[in-house]
Amino acid sequence: MKSKIIIALCCFLLGLLAESSTGLIRKTANLLSKAASQEEQPEQQEYPVPVKTMKVELINIERTLDYIGDIEAVNKAEIFPKVDGKIIERMKKEGDSVKRGEALFMIDRDEVGFEYELAPVESPIDGKVGEILVDPGDHVHVSTVVAVVVNIDEVEIKLNIPEIYYPELKLGQGALITADAYPGRIFRGNVTEIRPIIDTMTRTASVKIRIDNGDNALKPGMFVRIKLVIDKASGVPVILREALRGGDNPYVYVVMEGKAHRRNVELGFRSGPYSWVREGLSEGDEVVIMGQQLLKEDRAVIIDKYISDAGEK
Repeated sequence: MKSKIIIALCCFLLGLLAESSTGLIRKTANLLSKAASQEEQPEQQEYPVPVKTMKVELINIERTLDYIGDIEAVNKAEIFPKVDGKIIERMKKEGDSVKRGEALFMIDRDEVGFEYELAPVESPIDGKVGEILVDPGDHVHVSTVVAVVVNIDEVEIKLNIPEIYYPELKLGQGALITADAYPGRIFRGNVTEIRPIIDTMTRTASVKIRIDNGDNALKPGMFVRIKLVIDKASGVPVILREALRGGDNPYVYVVMEGKAHRRNVELGFRSGPYSWVREGLSEGDEVVIMGQQLLKEDRAVIIDKYISDAGEK
């Protein structure tokens, strides 16, 4: 009886062992099959990167120092009477044109016991009456400022330029001036005076810019913005700043036959949104200005119209 039980247990154990071996073999075969199939699959395909590009153009650019300032009259005269007395008559009003030697007021000396002819208060320059400071009936003295006459056919701006830029200052340098009162209009001036000393408190040098103002559009006291041109280049290749990568070792991606190619560049100065490319690019090169983050050498690209349109808004 015992021998039958032992034989039965042995058969059962042998069956379990056979089944386990079969399962292990089956699992091993499955794993080997999957590994083989993965080796046969091709590498994952890289899709073209959507980018926005610009064509390199040759243009004239300028490097400027940007300032704000106030318009001042080149010729300005405070008017004093030559005698003491009472203003009897005002001959001019503010805004009137006046010639040198022309009377603005007439004064009665009003000295008891004497009779005098009325004394004129004359302008020492040609110009316009900028300000009237007295009225008929007022008593004035030879030390009283009665009016201000200005000539604004030419006006000027005074700027304080940091000493770091002093070596780049030259007489005759151009300046572009704009005023909020005249949107879109650009006035042109030139440096006419450079003070030969540096202020030790501010570390700046005083510069005067003179502007032809024949139509008298610019008025003394008017707020303006100034771009002082300290360098310029003509017919040079430029790109937008967004195209540049690499910090101190700048490079860009140029698209050729649908693929991106890295190109090292040497830069000149910047002007507004543009950078002058001294070396590395030529007119007509197509440079990536949006989407560079995903690019590498020889990566396929597609110029995405949607990105281009969005970037220009």
